[in-house]
Amino acid sequence: MKFTYAGKTALVTGASTGIGAIFAEELAQRGCALILTARSLERLNVLASKLQEQYKVNTLTIPADLAQPPAVTALVAEINAQGRPVDILVNNAGFSTHGAFHTIDPVEEAALIQVNVAALVALTHVFLPGMVERRSGLVINVASVLGFYPLPYQAVYSASKAFVRSLTEALWAEYQGSGVQFFALCPGPTATEFFQRMGQDLRMQKMSPAAVVRFTFRVLERGLPWGIPGWQNRLLSGFLPAITPRPWLLKQLAQVSRRLYGIGG
Repeated sequence: MKFTYAGKTALVTGASTGIGAIFAEELAQRGCALILTARSLERLNVLASKLQEQYKVNTLTIPADLAQPPAVTALVAEINAQGRPVDILVNNAGFSTHGAFHTIDPVEEAALIQVNVAALVALTHVFLPGMVERRSGLVINVASVLGFYPLPYQAVYSASKAFVRSLTEALWAEYQGSGVQFFALCPGPTATEFFQRMGQDLRMQKMSPAAVVRFTFRVLERGLPWGIPGWQNRLLSGFLPAITPRPWLLKQLAQVSRRLYGIGG
């Protein structure tokens, strides 16, 4: 599906760094006005100033911690008060926890579910009706390769990304012919602050955020419901799970996670 970006307004969550910041820049290059949200207003303003100067686009920055449900409500109220219809929604905000399930703070896990799942669903519910009415819209949900198989010691995170991928595929099918396109971006390890928030700087090959986002815009034109950037990620997420017995695969994944995170057992 060929989508026209120029003159549209895009809301990007988790926009201050990493994949979200690159999405903002790519959309600005395509002539979109931007609504940028993340926890750090200072970082958002730096990015917004850069994009305004470089691409001459309108930007609005709204700080919001999507782990807090009232913050989602306040974000929507501020956007509505500005009278800006959202034509493109990039649900990028997300984070992970890791460790043996019984050792992880349940409050932190609840916040993960709120950001990765509940806020994504809420924002899609709010802005989708306008897209349907205008018969034009694009929703990009950032999932993960871990949406294709569960990862021991990141159980809730991988489950949240499986939810995002499943939801996006279902909505992709529901809204065929509506003018609204859905796409689940399923990256593997990416060189962002994501791992820093986990308290880890894992020694593994990571794609750059720019490569991940460039892949997204290439694949969007093909009208597919999801895409995995990087041939190694596609191999690990598609081919290997399809040919290996599930119990064996899960045990191998548990061993890999224990080594990565230094977990005994």
